[in-house]
Amino acid sequence: MSQHYYSQQPEVRHDRRTLSTVLRGKTLRFTSDAGVFSKGDIDHGSRVLIEAMDIPDGSAVLDVGCGYGPIGISAAFLAPGGHVTMIDINSRAVELARENAQHNGIRNVTVMESDVLSAVKGQKYDVILTNPPIRAGKAVVHRIFEEAYEHLNEGGSLWIVIQKKQGAPSAAAKLESLFPVVEEVGKDKGYRIIRAQKNS
Repeated sequence: MSQHYYSQQPEVRHDRRTLSTVLRGKTLRFTSDAGVFSKGDIDHGSRVLIEAMDIPDGSAVLDVGCGYGPIGISAAFLAPGGHVTMIDINSRAVELARENAQHNGIRNVTVMESDVLSAVKGQKYDVILTNPPIRAGKAVVHRIFEEAYEHLNEGGSLWIVIQKKQGAPSAAAKLESLFPVVEEVGKDKGYRIIRAQKNS
């Protein structure tokens, strides 16, 4: 099987590049590399999620599949009194996310290598964010949803972005089997933002 961004140790040759972009009104610079998700620019799904997500200040936040960091870093500056944990199975993405947080002056983050949520076992969060790794397969995506439910505080929310053609209906059905409240809170160019809330 050819490697893709869900590989733990990408073997493709490095091709580092730096991009500047505006997210939620803040100009940020990101370094990306070959072997990580959406290396050329921040993908549209992540942008749609970043623009839609509601991060109350003081929140404990988890970004699952953080890539080189745009979602988690955006959450961190939206909630300066909170803390964001960013996790990814891809070791190259984890290194880049740490570097990008530092370069953007973001201090309220922790970045860790993790297979789904294994590295944060026993931790609880107010908000969990994910642009799930569709190419890893439905079993992995559904495992993220199941483990996210277990890691949310009561009243906490899981926010996901998913394309309609890549399984948004089945993702929503899976979420509805886990969470009492599931709602579509935004959509743009085929991407759906779904928010699932655990009972308070």
